[in-house]
Amino acid sequence: MIWQTARFAMDLSRPRIMGIVNATPDSFSDGGLHATATAALRHCEQLLLDGADMLDIGGESTRPGSPAVPLDEELARVLPVVREAVRLGVPVSVDTYKPEVMRQVLDLGADIINDIWALRQPGAADVVAAHPSCGVCLMHMHRNPQTMQVAPMDGDGVPQVLSFLEHSALHLRALGVEKSRIVLDYGIGFGKSVAQNFALLARQSELLALGYPLLAGWSRKSSLGAVTGLDVSERLQPSVAAALLAVERGARVVRVHDVRETAQALAVWQAMHQQDRSDRNTHNNEENPA
Repeated sequence: MIWQTARFAMDLSRPRIMGIVNATPDSFSDGGLHATATAALRHCEQLLLDGADMLDIGGESTRPGSPAVPLDEELARVLPVVREAVRLGVPVSVDTYKPEVMRQVLDLGADIINDIWALRQPGAADVVAAHPSCGVCLMHMHRNPQTMQVAPMDGDGVPQVLSFLEHSALHLRALGVEKSRIVLDYGIGFGKSVAQNFALLARQSELLALGYPLLAGWSRKSSLGAVTGLDVSERLQPSVAAALLAVERGARVVRVHDVRETAQALAVWQAMHQQDRSDRNTHNNEENPA
């Protein structure tokens, strides 16, 4: 399975790690740590050393209750980082829902648009459709960042998320965007209860039946705190566990803060699966000798 992006055709036959770069003063986990372009670029370089396959740069916090950031401010945060990050030799994703930010980062050479609104803002889908090959991640969000956790979804969230993502992808394809450019994200923490979040993880196979690669963004989310009692700064181990569970259930990309630890855990997971395939091949050859 290939994820086609602006400059790279990413092979998703093995799970890929998207490292989070929050060029913001107020993100829920690491806001302020990488708020200058210099600090954000140092963080990009460290994430790549730690094992990230791609970078996801964002200039607006979308934690529950967060206010919207003016366009000029988001551009001032993001553009200097993207301008340098595209020289690092890996796909660069930009986490934004504003069409003008999309347009400008794509002009700088960004590879992927990662949109919590799934291109529902006026003009956003047109920007992506006008680009010849950029990748896009369409995420499910109930309501908006200001209200999503005030009144989460009712009932079984899985069919609601599935229907939304299916229609979002079909709308984009109707605009001429190739299927190979699209990845889906079920939006952990974006307008869902703890039970709904874990139901989406447990039932990822239903989302995978849509035929698109799946991105899972469990890193340090509040649902992990709800089941462990841990503060956001203490959620490394639960985050790695959730990433592994998502990959085991078919996710092809995990979006994480803790790249090094996630990469180490995935190396163990991959070694086990490689040995399992080798053992099965040996067994089949013994049963069916040439």
